[in-house]
Order: sequence, then C-alpha cells, then structure tokens
Amino acid sequence: MGEAEMKRYSQIFVIGVLSLFTAGFVLNSDMTQEELTGKEVIQKNYYRNDGNDENSKLTLTLINKSGDKRIREIVQFRKKYPGVEKKIVFFVSPADVRNTAFLNLNYEEVGKDDDQWIYLPSLKKIKRISSESKSDYFMGSDFTYDDISDRTPDQDTHKLLRTEELNGETCYVVESIPKEDGSMYSKTISWVMKDKWLYLKREFYDKDKKLLKIDSAEDYKQIDGIWTTTHRVMNNIQKKHKSDIVYSEVKYDTGIDDYQFTEHA
Repeated sequence: MGEAEMKRYSQIFVIGVLSLFTAGFVLNSDMTQEELTGKEVIQKNYYRNDGNDENSKLTLTLINKSGDKRIREIVQFRKKYPGVEKKIVFFVSPADVRNTAFLNLNYEEVGKDDDQWIYLPSLKKIKRISSESKSDYFMGSDFTYDDISDRTPDQDTHKLLRTEELNGETCYVVESIPKEDGSMYSKTISWVMKDKWLYLKREFYDKDKKLLKIDSAEDYKQIDGIWTTTHRVMNNIQKKHKSDIVYSEVKYDTGIDDYQFTEHA
C-alpha cells in the first residue's frame, strides 16, 4: 500500500471516528433533555426569565357561541418582591367596566394561598376574593381567578408524558394533577416549548375528567431578550365561549412604582 493511499485511509478513519463521536454527543445531549422530569419542565417554565417587572396593554375580546364579541381594553403591571410577585390589572374601557381594578399577590411559600382583591367602581368598594370564589370566572372571561395566578410547581404532581412537535416547536408534554382537593380541575396537560420554556398549549380537565378548556399561545416573540406570549386564546369547549387576548406595548424592567401595587392604587 502506497503512502498516499495510507494517508487517504487514515483520513477516512479519522472522519469516521469524528462522525461517530459527534453523533454520540448529539444523542447524549438529546437523552439529557429527555431525562428531564415533569416537575423539572414546569420549574423551567415557572422560573424562566420574565424580568423583575413588566407593564403592558391588553385587548381582551370575549366571543360567545353565536360569534358576538365584547371588547375590553386593559393595562397591566407586574413586579417581583422577595417571596411574592404582585400583579395589578386596570380596565380602561368600555364604560361599564372602566376603572375596575384587580390586584393579585402570588406567594412563593408552599401552601400559602394567593391574596386577591377586586375594586368595583359601581359599588365604590374593594372586595377580597375568597378561596371558595377562585374557581369563579373573572369579569365574564374564560379565565378563573385561579387561572390568573401562577401556580407554583409544588402545588401539583407532574408527570412527563412525552416529547412531540407542535406548530413547529419541540414541546415537553406534562400532566399536572392538583394536590389540593378544592381545585376545579382534575388535571391539566401542558405543552412547554423546549428552550423557550413558554406554554404553547394547555388543556384543562374538569372534575369528571372531561376536557373543559384549551389555552393556546397564538403568537410569541422576544422582547428585550425575553420570550413573551403576545397573543393567546382560552377556548371554553363546554360553554362554546372564547377569550382572545392580544398583548401590546410590553415593557420589562422599567422600575414600576411600588404604589401601583396597593389596595388603594
């Protein structure tokens, strides 16, 4: 065998070894991703970077089974504090809901219920939302008071069902079952986008384990380097009613005044 031929075979051998090594690396990398537990996936969603504070405008369109629409214009503020995240929502229009405000305090402490208040301008009073009322629907929408809060990963038992493609995104599909008896849902199934860690889709099942609602992210993008849902639709399958939300003018880390997050703001 000549020197040139030996050199050529050596190159082929090296390329082959490198190819196997690279393939093994990719495979091991994918396997590492696959080894995430359901809870770890939900933790990655819950603890993803979403800024220290955020403000945005929302257009909420309520659509009944006849296709009739009611539109609500809303502004929203959110800010993180040690042990608690505060969110306040103000209704701007139409006139019948203008100046209605909703304040939510979401605690990190396991077992501590969120505190929620709603200001009703027609009554000129602030009403605290009781634990028993958190399964009620918020302002005629398909979101309950509990939906508005972010459940901590420890409030549910999570199981990774599979990994699959949905709308061009690789998603972890996770089943979550509430630990508490009082939840209106028997389970939720979530499609969490790999690497972005946003919910692409969530299915909510009622106490009879029948599909109740589907929450879908219709659009999302990076804003200030943060992956952000900019359009979502909650479809109440059983009531044939939808809540369509478009987020605009989303801004992160602007230093929102603490006064916004009081019961008297």
